[in-house]
Amino acid sequence: MPIFQRLMVLLAKPETTYGTDPTLTGAANAILAKNVTIAPMEGSDVSRDLVQPNFGNQPTIPADTHVTIEYDTELAGSGTAGTAPAWGPLIRGCGYAEVIVPATSVTYSPVTNGIESLYKKFWMGSTLHALKGARGTGKITANAQGIPIIHWKFWGLYVPPSEVAAATPVLTNFKKPAIVNKTNTPTFTVNSVPLVMRNFSLDLANQVEPRLLVGSESVLITDHKEQIDFTCEAVPVSTLDLYAMALASSVVPVSLVHGLTAGNIVTVSAPTAQFKRPTGYQFNQGIAEWPLSMLALPNAGNDQVSIALT
Repeated sequence: MPIFQRLMVLLAKPETTYGTDPTLTGAANAILAKNVTIAPMEGSDVSRDLVQPNFGNQPTIPADTHVTIEYDTELAGSGTAGTAPAWGPLIRGCGYAEVIVPATSVTYSPVTNGIESLYKKFWMGSTLHALKGARGTGKITANAQGIPIIHWKFWGLYVPPSEVAAATPVLTNFKKPAIVNKTNTPTFTVNSVPLVMRNFSLDLANQVEPRLLVGSESVLITDHKEQIDFTCEAVPVSTLDLYAMALASSVVPVSLVHGLTAGNIVTVSAPTAQFKRPTGYQFNQGIAEWPLSMLALPNAGNDQVSIALT
């Protein structure tokens, strides 16, 4: 019998002890994902380079063996203010702390120390691929007239695949997203100036390092380098002089608010973002637009971006 593409199940849960299965269940830890790809045996093939009296391939030995997995989740709140979204464990595994104010908000901000790790289980049919000690990075994308998504990539320590009956996923904690448009996305500002936005992304741009040494094997996040990219309608420099700001390396706030009702409002903020040099104009429907990039810079530290759900 073939393995059908649709027979995928994905679970993820923060680890209590690094690299140890924290007991995942389909009822509590299922992830509603799309565009899933897995590289089940990343690493290198070390040639033995043996002396032989003829031409031909050399035998190799696998080394640096680890697993990577990528997928998208839809960007939406939990539906209840002060309750973490179902994708919350994923961003915790990307070096972001979760702060909950009951009945009010859930906020994610970067941390340098004490970064959590995840245990992941992915079934392709009845074949179970697990990643232990996983950490990763993410990219939020909000394009006009599209579904806002987060693209995730995780690296994890290798666990030999096995044939195990797949968990039964319960996905009701994942809520229906709202299309990015004028009504559902009421705020996009740069330096407090409202702009007409075509697309927006916040790349967490984590530096993720599988560190496979004698005496210790782990996956580490060794840096955050968040970047914001967006395309907006060009405006006069009297409204927003991005050229002067780029030349002066000025830092200004960026804010995107998506969603309208309590429990479903997502606010992405970068309070001290610096313009990179503008590259020029592009034209859509006869209108001049700017493709722009900004670096999210820390101020006091670990405050370069926040993702708040209210």
